[in-house]
Amino acid sequence: MPVVVVESPAKAKTINKYLGPDYTVLASYGHVRDLPAKDGSVDTDNEFDMTWEIGNDSRKHVSAIAEALKTDNALILATDPDREGEAISWHLKEALTKRRSIKKDTAVSRVTFNAITKAAVTEAMNNPREIDAPLVEAYLARRALDYLVGFNLSPVLWRKLPGARSAGRVQSVCLRLIVEREMEIEAFDAREYWQVKALLTTPRGQDYEARLTLLGGRKLDRFDIPNATEAELAVQAVTSRKLFIDSVEARPGSRNPSAPFMTSTLQQEASRKFGMGARVCMNAAQRLYEAGHITYMRTDGIDMAPEAIGACRDAIADRYGKEYVPQSPRIYKNKAKNAQEAHECIRPTDMTKDAASLKLREEDQRKLYDLIWKRTLAAQMEGARLERTTVDIRSQDGQVGLRATGQVVLFDGFLRVYEEGRDDVAEDDDSRLPQIMQGEPANFAKATLQAQYDKAAERGDSVVEDAKPGMQKSSSAVLAENGAVLGTQSFTQPPPRYTEATLVKRMEELGIGRPSTYASVITTIQEREYVRKEQNRLFPEDKGRIVTIFLLNFFRKYVGYEFTAELENELDEVSAGEMDYKAVLAKFWRDFSAAISETSELRISEVLDVLDDALAPQLYPPREDGSDPRICPKCGQGRLHLKTSRTGGFVGCGNYPECTYTRPIAGEGADGEEKLLGEHEGDEIWLKAGRFGPYVQRGEPTPENKKPPRASLPKKGGAYLPGWAPEDVTLEKAITLLTLPRVVGTHPEGGEIKSNLGRFGPYIMHQAEGEEKPTYVNLKEFQEVFEIGMNHAVELIAHKRANPGRGRTAAKAIREMGDHPDGGKISVFEGKYGPYVKWDKVNATLPKDVEPADLTMEQALALIAEKSAKKGGRKPAAKKPAAKKAAPKKAAPRKSAAGKASAKKPAAKKTAAKQASSDG
Repeated sequence: MPVVVVESPAKAKTINKYLGPDYTVLASYGHVRDLPAKDGSVDTDNEFDMTWEIGNDSRKHVSAIAEALKTDNALILATDPDREGEAISWHLKEALTKRRSIKKDTAVSRVTFNAITKAAVTEAMNNPREIDAPLVEAYLARRALDYLVGFNLSPVLWRKLPGARSAGRVQSVCLRLIVEREMEIEAFDAREYWQVKALLTTPRGQDYEARLTLLGGRKLDRFDIPNATEAELAVQAVTSRKLFIDSVEARPGSRNPSAPFMTSTLQQEASRKFGMGARVCMNAAQRLYEAGHITYMRTDGIDMAPEAIGACRDAIADRYGKEYVPQSPRIYKNKAKNAQEAHECIRPTDMTKDAASLKLREEDQRKLYDLIWKRTLAAQMEGARLERTTVDIRSQDGQVGLRATGQVVLFDGFLRVYEEGRDDVAEDDDSRLPQIMQGEPANFAKATLQAQYDKAAERGDSVVEDAKPGMQKSSSAVLAENGAVLGTQSFTQPPPRYTEATLVKRMEELGIGRPSTYASVITTIQEREYVRKEQNRLFPEDKGRIVTIFLLNFFRKYVGYEFTAELENELDEVSAGEMDYKAVLAKFWRDFSAAISETSELRISEVLDVLDDALAPQLYPPREDGSDPRICPKCGQGRLHLKTSRTGGFVGCGNYPECTYTRPIAGEGADGEEKLLGEHEGDEIWLKAGRFGPYVQRGEPTPENKKPPRASLPKKGGAYLPGWAPEDVTLEKAITLLTLPRVVGTHPEGGEIKSNLGRFGPYIMHQAEGEEKPTYVNLKEFQEVFEIGMNHAVELIAHKRANPGRGRTAAKAIREMGDHPDGGKISVFEGKYGPYVKWDKVNATLPKDVEPADLTMEQALALIAEKSAKKGGRKPAAKKPAAKKAAPKKAAPRKSAAGKASAKKPAAKKTAAKQASSDG
């Protein structure tokens, strides 16, 4: 009986169900071998030979497969149908051959299926093939490149940029995209412009909106109304004229559905619609695939198998009617360039089953399946038929013109099922228009645009007093006397920060990475703390900026978009069998190793000087007073320079240690910049940002006072207490904080009682004579640190000493039962979830029908014994065991469902950290 190997136990379970007892189906649990993280794993002097190592976690799985091959001399490798899956099959064959589990007469074959259904699995088993050598070579090239970049470039970063974590072939290019977008946003100069619209009505009393497009007989461009004054004139020009309908044009239109999902578009849409990250999306898709609900989820293909198209058209006709099925099937051209991506789109394996019928328990899987099912059906449905109407309105003298647009959906088509999301708000006008006829008057409506004016005015800084008579005017809106004509202020917007969806889309456009890499790359740059995600947008951290600027200055070629895309194309040629992978590696290594050698000889100071110059426009923008932005704002003498630490880059004064001024690289006024709050008793009081968060400090370090008084801002549960965020801290608050630790008074037994803020909140402490450690008591409220008096403090400390470990409210027994046979008291307590019996460290809840007063010692002992057995802790003394009986004869090995004897499992050893595979 053949041994079939797949990647995951879930997939093994599903396939075993289809193959039955004639096959033994085992899981490899992902990659079985990887390059050891040490020098020489890729031998650049010996034709890039690679040294592979079976991961600690994988050894037991390889052993299980080897054990099965002792009785079943046929191996079928059924890992995923992509480059990674091909590589795992190759690794398994190599590892099993090395340990002599695969013999000369062992039949080894490779099968792939794009969906885990009975038909697909059966067909694959009937059409076995050899391992695809070019596909494996493409994997070897990628893995070697990732190793050579990561293993050689990361140490350069560690030495030259303290705090930098790692660099990667694709990860660093991805980070560059995010950093450069942020720099575009920071350099963006917003431009003001105004728009004017009117609320008009038909002779039949139906209102509609129109926007001003013609003024002074000339067509308006975006910036032709540049300010509030011009907007007032435009509003007056509209309100002072009678208007009529010059033309009404209704044109038929149509919208066609989007193509079915491939990996990148699935990640983008899951992010748009659900805010789902790339990794979460791929994990949910993996589970759906393994359960047999969808086709393989790592693909660049958008075509669909003919039988799937037929099933899809039947499902549409059955659910929505034949009018939703186009006359001929929709054909989508596949983008795939090579064998790896030559499978179809991501689609349901059964078109008749929607998300509700599958009864999926996991919400992410349910939402993702619903998305895939709807997109697949929509892709084969009729297009939507629309009518787009454009109404042009003119004044009799031709000086003023407005336009109203709208559309009507005549037939919804695919829109009945699905509409693709948008990354950013579009300005399409999808509003419905009333019946409007050419030549009729366009009167101003009785209703007003007051609400829209109020909303716009809220965004303005102030109300302008010199408004023309009959107009309302703020700094961001102008409303005519009749209330029907409104001018609103707008500003051009910088390019938006990337979401995971738009980042994947951009990487795809540039040809960077491949479907299997997007999720891991985006996750890695967040785990390295180069990037953070806030409200679904990606922001570069300071250390991410520093790393990017470093790489752009010293390894520009290797974070170049064109270079990375060209390298991806060469790897595609390798997988298609058109290029030698060792030639690709040799060409890359020749130039890359030279760049590494040059940079390794640079001193840190030289690197920082280069980065300081490169970042100068961002680090030292012009100051409003015209002073030199390089001069320290604190001491007025030292020059500012870029510096690095374990937590990233920052700007500091060159006069250190005499001057300790620092600020983040985001610029002056950014969060984290140190701030002088004022003076108190001759000392400057500062608000600073430290490694563990913001704090206040009295004075600066001096040779006589190396550690001036400082206090962290109070937090609870990771959040600042109300009124104590950095922006809320005043001089008075800082002085109050700096009184800590506060001496409450002298204890009657000697020694001071002090109050302070600690890691776990406010507390008081006292150390009596002869006491090894101080006694600490937590306080409930932050304010108690400053207000608690001596009497209360002495009382709390006395209570804590009388009840060590119990805090301020020691639990008291409601009944003492007596001593346990093994020693120790048995007591009954009232707990949060009802009464319980306690002995040693065992707490056993009383049954609901047993009152504490009625509990007997026998019942208490039974409850304690039962709870001890479950807990695995200290158990009551056991009775002496009876004499051992003669051992029974060894039973014959039990046979499994597959008919083979199951071998005894060896004792499991402690595993090391999970071996990580890289796909960059």
